[in-house]
Amino acid sequence: MATFATPDQLLVIIDPVARTTDGESVRIAKDVLSAGAAAKVCLPEGPEEFARMLDRRGSRRPVVVGDDRALSRAVALLHRRRELADCVLSVVPVGGSLGVAHALGVPTGAVAAARAVLEGAERRLDLLVDDSDGVVLGALRIPPVPLAPRDAPDGAAAPGGAHAHPWLRTCQHLVRTLVPARPARGASAPPPPGPARLRVEVDGVTLVDLGQPVEEVAVTPDATGTATVEVRPLSLGAEASPLEARGRTVTVSGADFRYRADASVVGPVRRRTWTVLEGALGLVLPGR
Repeated sequence: MATFATPDQLLVIIDPVARTTDGESVRIAKDVLSAGAAAKVCLPEGPEEFARMLDRRGSRRPVVVGDDRALSRAVALLHRRRELADCVLSVVPVGGSLGVAHALGVPTGAVAAARAVLEGAERRLDLLVDDSDGVVLGALRIPPVPLAPRDAPDGAAAPGGAHAHPWLRTCQHLVRTLVPARPARGASAPPPPGPARLRVEVDGVTLVDLGQPVEEVAVTPDATGTATVEVRPLSLGAEASPLEARGRTVTVSGADFRYRADASVVGPVRRRTWTVLEGALGLVLPGR
C-alpha cells in the first residue's frame, strides 16, 4: 500500500460542473493541493478535453475535482485504456452528486478531501465491469432508484443554486405547490417502473427466472472479490423474502430494462453481464 506523506507531482483536473456548482469549494481544494504539492491545474471545458488531459498526465498523479460522474468518467477512461493497474487516482468531491465518493470512503469536505490526497494511502478497490466495458464503482439497481437530493443528475444544484437563501427556496416551493407543472407539448411522462420479469444468474446458476416477477435487483461489490446480489420478488399478499447470492459474474436478461449504475441511468438493454475485477481501482483514501 503506497502512502503519500511527501510532496507529489499532481495533475489536478477540475470538472466544469464542479466549477459551476460550487466555485468556493473548488478554490479551497486548489489552494490546499497547490500548497502541499507541485500541482498542475487543468480546466477542461467538456468530456473530450477532460479525456485528453487525463491521457497526457505523464508521471503526475491525477486528482479529479468533481462529482460522482466526473470520478466515474475518469475510472471508465482508464479502464478502457487498460491503464487502471498502473494508475493511482485521487478525488476531491465537489458538486451535487457525492454519494458514491462518500460510500468509497472519500471525505466530502473540500479541505479534508484535499488533505487526504496529500497525506492518504492507496487502497485497491473492487469494480464491476460489464460486457460493454462500462464500470460501476458502487452499486447498481434494477429498476433505477430515484436520485437522492444530494445526487441530482449532472451535478445540478438545488433550485436557485447550491447556496440559495432559505426564503428564496421557500418562495420557490410555494410557487411549485400553487402552480401545477405544465408538461411539454406532445410529451408524456414515463410510467413509474413496475415489476419486471428478469432472469438473474450468478456464476451461471439461475437465482430467479422469467416466471417470477421481481420488484428490485441490487448488485454490490463486497470487497472480497465477489458481488452480493439481492433480488426482491414481487410480493402478492404475504411478504416475499429476498433472494441472495454471491459470485464473480452476474447476468441479467429479459424484457427491456434500465438500471442505475452509480450516478447514471443506463438502458434500455435486454441482457447485461457484470464481472467483479478484484482490486482493479487504486484510490487514495485517508490513512487509518
